[in-house]
Parts: sequence; C-alpha cells; structure tokens
Amino acid sequence: MVRLAVEMRNVIKKRRSKTIGPINLELPEGHIIALVGQNGSGKSTLLSMLLKLALPEEGTIRWFGNSAEGELPMDIRRSIGYVPESPIQEESHWTPEEAACFRSRWYPEWDGDFFQEMLDKFEVPRGSRLGKMSKGERRKFEIAAALAAGPKLLLLDEPSSGLDPFAWRIMIETFQRYMDERQATIVISTHIVEEVRRLADYIVLLHKGELLGMVEKDTLLGTWSEVWVSAADEAELAELAAELPEALELSMQAPGMARMITSRLPDLEKRFAHLGVKKIKSRSLELEEILSLWTMGHRPDLVDLRRGD
Repeated sequence: MVRLAVEMRNVIKKRRSKTIGPINLELPEGHIIALVGQNGSGKSTLLSMLLKLALPEEGTIRWFGNSAEGELPMDIRRSIGYVPESPIQEESHWTPEEAACFRSRWYPEWDGDFFQEMLDKFEVPRGSRLGKMSKGERRKFEIAAALAAGPKLLLLDEPSSGLDPFAWRIMIETFQRYMDERQATIVISTHIVEEVRRLADYIVLLHKGELLGMVEKDTLLGTWSEVWVSAADEAELAELAAELPEALELSMQAPGMARMITSRLPDLEKRFAHLGVKKIKSRSLELEEILSLWTMGHRPDLVDLRRGD
C-alpha cells in the first residue's frame, strides 16, 4: 500500500477573482512532485494551504495520515520544510548563523554540520546580513536552512529564482540526494521545464485554479508525437481529417505534406497502412509541448487517475 505524505479531498479556496479547486490529490511519500502551471494557476495557494497559511473554505487535508483543526500541531509543522517565493523579512537583519541559531530552537532534528556544509557549497557570505545579500545568495541560505531542519515534507516555491547555473546544479543534486537518503517527499512549484525534467517523479498540472490531474513524468514523456505524412492538397487533407478523427492540429505544411499531432502513434500508423498514406517522419513532443496540449483539454491517456483527476 502506498504511504501518503499529503491527502487533499474536495479542497476549495475562494479568492477575490477566482476559485482554486476542488482539489483531490494524493502525494506519495518518498517522491519528488512538480507543481506546474501558468502564473496565477493556484500553485502558491496550494502550498500555502499545506502549511495552513491559507485555509480552504471546503474540504479536508491530511498530513502523513493526520488531520488538524486550527493551527498545525507542532509535530507536523516540524516535519515540514518550506522555501517561500519571497524570503522571510523578519530575518533580514540577521546573518546566516544568527538566523540558523533561531531556527534550530524550533527543530529538534536541526543538523548544524549539514547547514555549514551547504553554506560552503553555495558560497554564502558568512558575515553579511541576509537583507544585504543578492537574491541568489539569499535563496541559497533559504534552501540550506530548510534542509538543515530535516523535514519529511519539503515545500519549494520557485526555489531556483535568482540562482546562477552553478548553484542551480548544486541545488538539483542536493534535492535528489536528500530525497534518496531521507525518503522525504519534495513538492516543488516551478515554471522551469528543465527542473521538472531533472527532478520530478510526478507532475501535477494546475490551470486557472483547476487541478487537471497527476501523472508519472516518465509515463507522460513519449505519449504525444508530431507526425508528417504525404498529402497532395487541401482536398486530400480534408479526406484525411475525416478518416483520422484522433489526429489533432491536422494542417498542410508544404506542397505534398501534412502535419498532425497524436497520442496514439502505433494505432495511427496502422491506419496509415490501411489507407495507403505514407508517413514521412515523426518526433516525440517535448515536455512543455505536452503540458500545453494538456491545458487545452487534451489529457494524456496515461494519467494516473488514482492520484488526482
């Protein structure tokens, strides 16, 4: 049986201009889950609800099988690490060591050696006040401090914002190692496709406040293809469209050649043979192209319906 880090049932959050949800979602322990979607899709609101910084109007949330009325109990709160999109302003007048000293009082599992190791790896300036640091330097501190607390559930809101490529690589490697060694669950809200590609086990797609589903990343890749076939003219293209209703974006690309999108390439190739249509070439769509199709209502056939719908 799959152990769940988070379970959301019929969760609805009403904002002034839109509603987030209803969200039905199960996040398994020991995996990295990427929250993806356009700005304003509800990713940050979802993370805020997992911390009870925002309270839903309807529905229930469970953390590691436990529910909580009112504020999060201390044992659950201590098991969650959080890197917000904007840094904590109350810490701005402290140095990294001073902020770490304060945070360590709240987290029994605080690992000071690991924290110092991360500061060294990220080359965070030791004596500088956090408010005087660059955006990237402050981000490195936030990541190091969140991990040093030893969370079982790590929530990350655009964690790579401001990081240079070298620090970005260290961040990716650190998250992967932390998840593997601790069997922790990492939920990362990001708009950077390469982060999703490198890190995620699962992808959760939000669009205009609606949860479109959850799918294993490796299953999602390769599900959609772009195909070019022979077609003499618009008349023949119209005949193809009638014979191939499962093909999307069917259009003429050049004299004698038509283009289409499909999630059923093997079946389509059999139809090509039956109809006498010549396939010229094909390619698998990139992840960002697949996600774009998904937001337009073309849900992949292989979405895991047991975890989000």
